[in-house]
Amino acid sequence: MANVTLPKKQLEELLKALKDRFEQNMERHRGLEWTQVQAKLGADAQKLFSLNEMERTGGEPDVVGHEKKSGEYIFYDCSAESPHGRRSLCYDGEALQSRKENKPKGSAIDMATAMGIELLTEEQYRELQKLGVFDPKTSSWVKTPSKIRKLGGALFCDRRFDTVFVYHNGADSYYAARGFRGCLRV
Repeated sequence: MANVTLPKKQLEELLKALKDRFEQNMERHRGLEWTQVQAKLGADAQKLFSLNEMERTGGEPDVVGHEKKSGEYIFYDCSAESPHGRRSLCYDGEALQSRKENKPKGSAIDMATAMGIELLTEEQYRELQKLGVFDPKTSSWVKTPSKIRKLGGALFCDRRFDTVFVYHNGADSYYAARGFRGCLRV
């Protein structure tokens, strides 16, 4: 992951977008104050880079929690559909290398690593769905247990019929409507 400091104008635009989203979606983070979140953000250029990457790829990151013990704020991608700039990816680099033809442009795990974020787990994905309706037309890769991955599979989730579904696919598969959602702790 690159060690990048955002240019001042880009940083201002990112902070404005994050603040506006925070204020428009208070139900996602009841009891939290933007000034405290912003103070924490200002202390870590690498986390700001990661949030900018989440924003740039269409994730619409927002605060969904705060861990009192560590003091960390938790951001998830809160775009209505799986982020458009992170679709048509297989699950990981191993799956990408195993494809002999029609390779996708990359993998979810590799892209998340480059962005400095992690894929949501199934549990986190279900937590997100309690905050709104996400992925009614798309699906998102989720962190897959090593036992399943060793057998060649990977997991993804979506929301249909007002229910969250977890499915499996070959880790080397990719679809135009499947991306991934990330988590960042700041």
